[in-house]
Amino acid sequence: MTYSIPFNRPCLAGNEYNYIAQAIANGHASGDGPFTRRCHELLERDLGVLRALLTTSCTHALELAALLLDCDDNDEIIVPSYTFVSTANAFALRGSRIVFCDVRPDTLNLDETCLESLITEKTKAVVPVHYAGVPCAMDRIMQICDRQGISLVEDNAHALFARFQGRYTGTFGCLAAQSFHETKNFTCGEGGALIINDPELVERAIIIREKGTNRSQFFRGLVDKYTWRDIGSSYLPSDLLAAFLCAQLEARDVIQKKRQNVWNFYADYLHEWAQEIGARLPVVPGDCEQAYHMFYLVLPSSDYRDELISHLKASGILSVFHYVPLHLSVAGKKFAARPSCCPVTEDISARLLRLPFYTDITPHEQGRVVSAVTSYRQRQTMIAV
Repeated sequence: MTYSIPFNRPCLAGNEYNYIAQAIANGHASGDGPFTRRCHELLERDLGVLRALLTTSCTHALELAALLLDCDDNDEIIVPSYTFVSTANAFALRGSRIVFCDVRPDTLNLDETCLESLITEKTKAVVPVHYAGVPCAMDRIMQICDRQGISLVEDNAHALFARFQGRYTGTFGCLAAQSFHETKNFTCGEGGALIINDPELVERAIIIREKGTNRSQFFRGLVDKYTWRDIGSSYLPSDLLAAFLCAQLEARDVIQKKRQNVWNFYADYLHEWAQEIGARLPVVPGDCEQAYHMFYLVLPSSDYRDELISHLKASGILSVFHYVPLHLSVAGKKFAARPSCCPVTEDISARLLRLPFYTDITPHEQGRVVSAVTSYRQRQTMIAV
């Protein structure tokens, strides 16, 4: 079915075609070319981080993190159950057992009040996810990890340039994974980045990212030949993708302002309706500056959610649910360290609906979405009467 208003539509910032043409003319279309370096420098400068390395996906950035931490079958990794499979799968690939944590009922982020009860002598890392671009309670999570000597790896797929207490997400943990998938604020179709905040991990990360070789050192003139030095894989994206991404990152302020307007439109026009029917809109705590990644509704029941999705579909509007609880999945049960209890995750997963959200969605299109959402409620009221 073709939707007149899709859930997502990749948008151009302006220089994408020009930069791709330059990348082709440069004669360096493979990884770590001029545009890759520009992206690295931009992310390092704007975030104030030690090192940024583009990867072929956020999934691969998380896999790189698991390799860097030497995760194995003696380790347990704590992740929220309400997240994409890659958050857990990257560590399960190394043989680690997964411990699923419930999420907060307000932000839907990892519930920091549950964290300490899940830690054992085998806990190697905690991987919080900044859901919908709203930061986790990083002060509390960092305190717990520091006190227990546990590594902190941020899944920052939703939250590039979000801030917690004035500090960018992705800068709290020793490592952070970033996504540039087509559904994200800044995109190159498929892509990601590993953010490195621990100086002891930088050189090894570069080696692992380059198939386990010190090829980068060779090109920097530090060795006279390169060899196989460590376990690794091919995580370098093409410089053509980096060229596209570079144009997007350079237009950061324009893109974020547009997305802020989109988010505010939904919040303003759905606030009263949500109160009347008992739905809930996204919550952004006062110490958080969000990334305006998505807009969701938590409906009164799972039936209401499913029926509203069908109603919007009939109006040519694609809305979608989000994550299925990982602790209830086949693989989640297989790779879990032990059975999990995540009642908030199960409840939210059944009732959450995401509205169309992309950088260039127009006020007219958003108006149609809002009208369709609120008309369903009005129709239900008329039927009840």
